[in-house]
Amino acid sequence: MNPSKSKVTVLCQIAKLIRRNLISKLANKYGVSEKTRTFSPTSHILSLIFAQLSHALGLNDVCDTLNNHSGVLTTIRGSTPPSRNGLSYANRNRNPDMAEALFWETLKSLESRNPQFRLGGRKYCAFPRRFKKCISVVDSTTIKLIANCIDWAKHRRRKAAAKMHLRLDLASFLPAFILVKSAKNNDAKEARTVCANIKDGEIVTFDKAYVDFKHLYELLKRGVSWVTRTKDNMKYEVVGRHMAPKGNILRDVVIKLTGTNTSKWYPERLRLVEALVEVDKKMKRITFITNNFEWASLSVCDLYKARWAIEVFFKEIKQTLQLSDFMGYNESAVKWQLWTALLAYVLLRFIAWQSNWEHTFIRLFTALRGVLWSCLDMFSVLNCCGTAGGRPRMRSTPDQCYLPGFEILFS
Repeated sequence: MNPSKSKVTVLCQIAKLIRRNLISKLANKYGVSEKTRTFSPTSHILSLIFAQLSHALGLNDVCDTLNNHSGVLTTIRGSTPPSRNGLSYANRNRNPDMAEALFWETLKSLESRNPQFRLGGRKYCAFPRRFKKCISVVDSTTIKLIANCIDWAKHRRRKAAAKMHLRLDLASFLPAFILVKSAKNNDAKEARTVCANIKDGEIVTFDKAYVDFKHLYELLKRGVSWVTRTKDNMKYEVVGRHMAPKGNILRDVVIKLTGTNTSKWYPERLRLVEALVEVDKKMKRITFITNNFEWASLSVCDLYKARWAIEVFFKEIKQTLQLSDFMGYNESAVKWQLWTALLAYVLLRFIAWQSNWEHTFIRLFTALRGVLWSCLDMFSVLNCCGTAGGRPRMRSTPDQCYLPGFEILFS
């Protein structure tokens, strides 16, 4: 089965998922239009999206390819190919807040026009389905950069990096909050900002790097249930047993913090669960703490285990979309590329939902990357992937080496 033809390219079909006039509206709002001459904001966004979808090697690769397809490019909302200096200048000097706003507005638009996109989208394989409330996972990823080119992100003498703090909705596998800053800041200092919009009754889980007992106590007062790991130097005393040990659960006790400061920052009691958890095919003893006293001991472990979903998300962003390769190293250029990479990710996820895609994200990416300039219907392209059609393969076993209608003779 061959993909059906289309009047426009696959790249144009992807770009049309962004609401018309949204880019120009945001360009006026954030002052980008004032610095625009021949290279329009729409052309800028499309160039960066193409760079992510095609795994472009750098500025020259993007500009040369778009110049070679300049005729087709004009059909995508009047876009024009950039020059190398023009694209570099736009990344350095245009306000990257526009790219951030475009990401959130596009995600909001897709969800409002298609409510089932968030509700019935991708499900993480280890999602604990017995929980009916919203589960958020918080973590960060470090994006390594070049120290001698990027003063704004220096966090060590010879190293520089940006850090993306993310709150992921586990049910939809879509971002709920993103914060991009220099890597020099401690994760715990950003915990309040990342968790600011979590509502009463919801659940959040995060690594021990985000443990700040002042913030954890604020979440308790807001009615938010949380699960995290204990730090090695946490001082506490056991004041009672919550549940009897069973199976891989070694301890499930009630504790009270005894540290000089932590006892003031978190005066209430906590629940500590110590269990044997499989990590890299080996059983490892891990200790969790939570403010919820109603869940089963295994539920606490399963909730923290589901935190691995955010690592899968980071892998898809950094490896599949190759976010680790940057075309510029000042703060503005990094943010432009990061937000457009996230935008490309959301567009691909929406396409996967519309086409009922059942394979991996990387296979979706490679299927569309190879036909970006082809005039094919992208949904029919995806429907042709993974099919079992075509000629049957020849069998090589001896009992199959005969012509139809003839008997098999054995000696």
